[in-house]
Amino acid sequence: MNNQIRQRLQRLVIAFILLIFSLFVGISGLMVFEGLFFWDAFYLSVIIISTVGMNEVGALSDNGRIFISFYIIFNLSIFAYFISVITKYVFEGELREIFQTYMVTRVGDKMKNHTIVCGYGKNGIKACEELFRSKVPFALIEFDSDLIDDTYADAKNVYLVQGDATHDEVLIAAGILKADTIITTLPKDADNVFVTLTAKELNPRIKIISRASEESSIRKLQRAGADHVVMPDAIGGHHMATLVTRPEVIEFLDLLNGVSGTKLQLDKLRFEDMKEDLKGKSIRQMNLRDLTGVNIIGYKDKAEGFIFNPNPDTVFKDGDVAIILGGESELTKFKDYCYS
Repeated sequence: MNNQIRQRLQRLVIAFILLIFSLFVGISGLMVFEGLFFWDAFYLSVIIISTVGMNEVGALSDNGRIFISFYIIFNLSIFAYFISVITKYVFEGELREIFQTYMVTRVGDKMKNHTIVCGYGKNGIKACEELFRSKVPFALIEFDSDLIDDTYADAKNVYLVQGDATHDEVLIAAGILKADTIITTLPKDADNVFVTLTAKELNPRIKIISRASEESSIRKLQRAGADHVVMPDAIGGHHMATLVTRPEVIEFLDLLNGVSGTKLQLDKLRFEDMKEDLKGKSIRQMNLRDLTGVNIIGYKDKAEGFIFNPNPDTVFKDGDVAIILGGESELTKFKDYCYS
């Protein structure tokens, strides 16, 4: 059980401990001062604690009256505290939230090679939409639960974690120890730096993609361990200027983003995922364009890096990745043809 659940249950446990302690004091005092049997003392203690005010066990002695007077005063605060805690847990949904947090934590412990998105602002929403569309399992961390709508409430492989992403226990609840990638889109650059440092410490192999608002934050995020730093404002400004200088380029990019209605998609083909009968063949020999309708527009070689518009005689090798462009139907044919 993580610290978040433990802290939220602490008040409930304390309330029950105080109630049991009060009951023990009442039973013991009535048995000593009034000589009552256990069950009579228990019954009268319950009546006093519940503030019902009845007495069905006979007249009380002077010592008994004094004890019960102080006992009633002692119980007023305990009973008020107990009722307030129970009301909060039962009627205000605290118990339901604890159960949901516990279930999310249990599911998060089972997640592996998933992506964590920190923050559900404008950038976080777009990141979640793309991950969901691509059927990539991810955990979303957001401090303000009111910002999270019901879009992913019933979605499989999507887990919502309410909390501060800068806290270790929240990242652990989201499965940081087994995650493959973390995307931090928090509004403050300082928080993104902190999340990057924490994520790298908890999981040194994780890939980190961070948002930045200021150019001065880019170097800080990279030194903290971010693999990629994105400045949405700078990208937006460049996009708008390109609409003036090279509008056709933006029209083509809109095709990739689905803005213009006809949506093209980019995908990748890794050597490890290819069918055995395709391994060792060149791009020309695989004949993907004629057989599936897709085009290989880029190629990542382990030694040379990215190569745009690769030579048709290029042969796939272990560790290589090809970038594929095509429509939805073409990509479906491509996956059926190439994947084992």
